[in-house]
Amino acid sequence: MFKLLTTFRVAYETRNFSKTAEILFISQPAVSNQIKQLEEELECTLFKRKGKQEMHPTKSAETLYARLLNLTDDWRETARLVKESSKEKLHCRISASNTFSVYYLPELMKHLIAIFPEVMFELEMGNSEEVLEKIKKHSVDFGFIEKPLMTDGVNRVEIEQDELVIAGDLTSDLWLSREETSGVYHYMERYFLKENLNPKRLYVKNNEMIVKMLEEGLGKSLISKRAVTVNMTIEQLDKAYLRSFFLLQKNHFVTGELLEIGKEIENFYSQKK
Repeated sequence: MFKLLTTFRVAYETRNFSKTAEILFISQPAVSNQIKQLEEELECTLFKRKGKQEMHPTKSAETLYARLLNLTDDWRETARLVKESSKEKLHCRISASNTFSVYYLPELMKHLIAIFPEVMFELEMGNSEEVLEKIKKHSVDFGFIEKPLMTDGVNRVEIEQDELVIAGDLTSDLWLSREETSGVYHYMERYFLKENLNPKRLYVKNNEMIVKMLEEGLGKSLISKRAVTVNMTIEQLDKAYLRSFFLLQKNHFVTGELLEIGKEIENFYSQKK
């Protein structure tokens, strides 16, 4: 049954039986056969064909997928309890957006590692949408984002505020801009609209690259004040350019040390306010 559910989960997420076969290293007929077995077991239709390749999930598939994510958590919790009995370390997976990862997460991790020395932490970086998607898919335990995204089914708590400033060569006509999916992008758009600007831009998909370019005297940009170095000139902005960071946690089956870690994260930032 676990094999059938694994095949279903990949098929649901890819919407394509050929891609599912590639990911699972099995044949496409095997994928079709396993989905058919699952449909017979559940007495329902899970996918309807949409074109030659793409498969459209039914309401039954959506229900099964949501329950399957919870089942996966249940299994991981069971595995964790078994592993704890043999004194293996608990894994805690954290994903955070760019600015938080570089300028805020290190301080938090120093605190968490001191309190939970037996926990094995795993860290990764992505944009806010990617972090939210990983939380929804239960791929990580905690997420930190810098955009006020809709987070239905996910616990979202505001934990910190970040001040944005204009930094670099303030006389330059060139703006270094993050991509549209970046948390800071819409703040830059707000500034351009307010000042009636349509400037020359250089798009850079990495905050650290922007910081290094600013240090070299190339252009100017809207960045976190935390990212400003001694070689930069800055222009401070009003309160409209204070943005919030949010902690994301999945709703289902957060127990034991993971629950305590979540509480400690919230406590860490509440004490700083």
